[in-house]
Amino acid sequence: MPEIRGNEWKYIKECLDTNWVSSVGSFVDRFEQIVADYVDVKHAVATVNGTAALHVALLVAGVQPDDEVLVSTLTFIAPANAIRYVGAWPVFIDAEPDYWQMDPQKVVDFLEQDCRWAGGELRNKATGQRVKAIIPVHILGHPVDLDPILTVARKYDLVVIEDATESLGAKYKAQMVGHLGDIACFSFNGNKLISTGGGGMVVTDNEEWAQRARHISTQAKDDPVEYIHNEIGYNYRLSNIQAAMGVAQMEQIDDYIVAKHRIAAAYGEGLKGIPGLQPMRQASWAESVFWLFTVMVDEAEFGSDSRALLKKLAEVGIQTRPLWQPMHLSPAYADLNPNDCPVANQLYREGLSLPCSVGLGESQHRVVDALRLRSSSGKPRA
Repeated sequence: MPEIRGNEWKYIKECLDTNWVSSVGSFVDRFEQIVADYVDVKHAVATVNGTAALHVALLVAGVQPDDEVLVSTLTFIAPANAIRYVGAWPVFIDAEPDYWQMDPQKVVDFLEQDCRWAGGELRNKATGQRVKAIIPVHILGHPVDLDPILTVARKYDLVVIEDATESLGAKYKAQMVGHLGDIACFSFNGNKLISTGGGGMVVTDNEEWAQRARHISTQAKDDPVEYIHNEIGYNYRLSNIQAAMGVAQMEQIDDYIVAKHRIAAAYGEGLKGIPGLQPMRQASWAESVFWLFTVMVDEAEFGSDSRALLKKLAEVGIQTRPLWQPMHLSPAYADLNPNDCPVANQLYREGLSLPCSVGLGESQHRVVDALRLRSSSGKPRA
């Protein structure tokens, strides 16, 4: 749940007192600037949610109907849906087993082996469709290993759209996620590290793309007075009230990340020695924000599977959640020919995210105790 403990009330009251409550106002501009400065990009455009940000990013990046876009299979469904919104087709890429992110080698293998370069375009050998972009999704607060992906993208003139909706504040080789590809997206949903209740952001160094993102997210209105629209646009702008909350939240983001690191370290220490539980790890080249602290539950060693453990913990008032069904298994995408994604399948089957809100506090000990109690090495699990 979001942590509300700063200037949220003060800033929202200012919006109410001045009647600036809609999709224009000083807090929208402030929120965009503070996020741009934090990520170290030149431009930021606020949107109503992270999915809208992804949709806009695909449009401004030039993804066309029947293009193909490589995307992580282990993710929330939003990026796959956004690809379909523009009429393009997702190509689902498996996770790697160490940090559970998009597997860069699988990306390289697909582009080098399953595609062909002809006429200045890369095309999928099986479908004949143009491959236009890659969406690496930085899941669970940890960055994707981007260097191999960026290298192959430059080789074939592909756009890299970072889905950093879960990983604001994470770093890849000392650089902020969101400033590594060509354009990036963030989310400020109620469950994210910082929240505006609902909201998103497109960030890029490309001024032309930023201007177009702002244009199409405000119904593509061309004239400041007349209602003239030169193309189909979208009502995707963030409200001033939500932006006010975002400004207050961004003032506290460093403290929130410290809290996330403290929670992750406490879980890492507390879960030591429990057979069958593998906590998430951080790569040497990464600085994770540990958005959702997740463990793998090995049924044979732990004594129950992840879903049985979820139910047992719920009985004692501890809420956990499974990872997302991988997109290649989703009924919404059953008409696509899926790639083989065994790592994502295992992560979906065994993954369980533990309570890790910024304000978790001492109750974290109760989670660790409950896990020990229900392990095969602890007391009876009945």
